[in-house]
Amino acid sequence: MRYNWQGISISIDNYAFERYKNYGFDMKLLAISDLASPLLYTPHLKKHFLDIKLLISCGDLPFEYYEYLVSSLDAPFFYVLGNHDQAISNSNFASQYSIAGGTNLHGKSVICNGLILAGVEGSLKYREGPFQYSQSEMWINVINLIPKLLINRIRFGRYLDIFISHAPPAGIHDKSDLPHQGIIAFRWLIEKFQPRLHLHGHIHVYRPDEKVVTLVGKTRVVNVYGYQEIDI
Repeated sequence: MRYNWQGISISIDNYAFERYKNYGFDMKLLAISDLASPLLYTPHLKKHFLDIKLLISCGDLPFEYYEYLVSSLDAPFFYVLGNHDQAISNSNFASQYSIAGGTNLHGKSVICNGLILAGVEGSLKYREGPFQYSQSEMWINVINLIPKLLINRIRFGRYLDIFISHAPPAGIHDKSDLPHQGIIAFRWLIEKFQPRLHLHGHIHVYRPDEKVVTLVGKTRVVNVYGYQEIDI
């Protein structure tokens, strides 16, 4: 597999995905979070990202940025919201937090282009505001996903391909301060159900040598701060 973080190419071994090679997956996805990159917010976006088949957001980005990417790339768009996301004002959307052209994955499991996706929004609660939860509430969010994952196993022979969250799992890419601590329930989910990818944001990356890809069993945990271009 090859990742592209902020224009920096990262090559990693491929053995964790060998068991999926016969499923027919062959696509490139663009994952975004937390930072509106000038490398994407450009009139030349479509030219540079011509073969993107799936757009995923892990939250905390301006809704206008999302809408620009969706209209430019013309790819299915799935997202979860982050702790800094704000309500849309003066809009005609069905919900004040809806993003035109996108599907909110919080608490859902869906199929897109042959991939099984599921998501959980938000971070740990550290102030007043939306999309913040205690560790116990995050456990409830994850437990509510379990019946959907079990049905996926019965229908498709596997539980989940890509788990999407705003916050990271506990002990992976997280920090010691309360707002940026990882989620214990997310760590349990990826260890138990072994999705091929866990995409998260929330943890800002300031140095090019900071670790953004970690293997947990057969799951690649990827911090998509800014953007990550991922070949599957």
